[in-house]
Amino acid sequence: MAGRCGGEDLFDNILLADERFRGEGYQEGFHRGSRRGLQEGRRHGASHGAKLSTEISFYYGFAVTWRCLLRQSADVRSRKRMKALEALLALIHTSPHDDPQSAHLQEHTEKLRAKFRQVCSMLSVPADFSDYIRTSAGTSF
Repeated sequence: MAGRCGGEDLFDNILLADERFRGEGYQEGFHRGSRRGLQEGRRHGASHGAKLSTEISFYYGFAVTWRCLLRQSADVRSRKRMKALEALLALIHTSPHDDPQSAHLQEHTEKLRAKFRQVCSMLSVPADFSDYIRTSAGTSF
């Protein structure tokens, strides 16, 4: 009977070792996956944030430049354009772009894009933001 107990212990040890190794493997995989997920999340967030920042900065530069160009004109059409440019600048200044956790960021960004398209229409210029930021193949940010 002593031989039998030794065999059962060996069998139990094998089963327990299998369970232990599965548990350890799961924990190790879970921790590695969590770290990798955080790294990829940070990389994605930084990339998305940089794109949004580039877009808003472009709108700001666009509006300031056109405002300077239109200041010298006093006709009714130029005043309407100036009013629209001022509204675009006001949206930029009140944008929650410095708070990536803001619940209103997406909504505000859509309003900003719509106002930009309206201003472009009034100025008779293309409204496709990507046309303005094309760079040579060798240039990267």
